[in-house]
Amino acid sequence: MNITTDDRPLPADCETMLDVRKGVDALDRALVLMLAERQRYMDAAARIKTDRHTVLDTARIEDVVAKVKVAALGAGLSEEIAEPVWRTLIDRCIAYEFGVWDQIRGVRKD
Repeated sequence: MNITTDDRPLPADCETMLDVRKGVDALDRALVLMLAERQRYMDAAARIKTDRHTVLDTARIEDVVAKVKVAALGAGLSEEIAEPVWRTLIDRCIAYEFGVWDQIRGVRKD
């Protein structure tokens, strides 16, 4: 997937709100594809991890957030956007992974 192949204006070239919305909508479609791929990695993690307690890894969470903050700085993304978005994303991915882990192993939640 290459998000630069969409027929969308660059932000600096936007002249109308229609241009802005076209760009945002194209990026949202690309983000959905990328998040779906990230989710498939959660499927793989749930399949690979043998102990349910390893699904939540606080050290890994902090490592991911630290790396995202560095990447955000380099990309010009505000840390005030990046950190809370990724913390929410990680939280939801962990919840998803717990569900998949349980499903794979036939764990019933009554």
